[in-house]
Amino acid sequence: MSGHPVEVLLVDDNPSDAELVLVTLAGSAFHRICHVHDGEEALDFLFCRAEYAARRFELLPRLVLLDLKLPKVNGLEVLREIRTDPRTRLIPVVLLTSSKMERDVAEGYRLGVNSYIQKPVDFEEFRETVKDIGRYWLERNQPPSPATAEPELI
Repeated sequence: MSGHPVEVLLVDDNPSDAELVLVTLAGSAFHRICHVHDGEEALDFLFCRAEYAARRFELLPRLVLLDLKLPKVNGLEVLREIRTDPRTRLIPVVLLTSSKMERDVAEGYRLGVNSYIQKPVDFEEFRETVKDIGRYWLERNQPPSPATAEPELI
């Protein structure tokens, strides 16, 4: 992985869904996308461990697109780890999943997800949904600067 900041971390083990997200976002203004295939790899990327140990921690993604049903570590556990660590707590996380179970939606919001979106089955609707996510979180949303994102120490 290069020293360039990643705008989107895509965490999805479904090759078809991941490819569609990658193609859709790469076709817009967002060229720095990292795709990982399971929850353990997502945490390794975010916390600069294992194969990502050389990655600079301050180059956090601007957005995490996270599936729920992942191998090794599920999406809710990944979300819990992101929200527990003060260094990653403010990264916007969108659960983009096929699950429409009410308990998954409720648990996602309880853990601090920014948005919960069920993956549309229709190809074109899925593409438009991904474009809308990218436009909002990467163009319109104003994230805090790293200097102001740190909690004040008294």
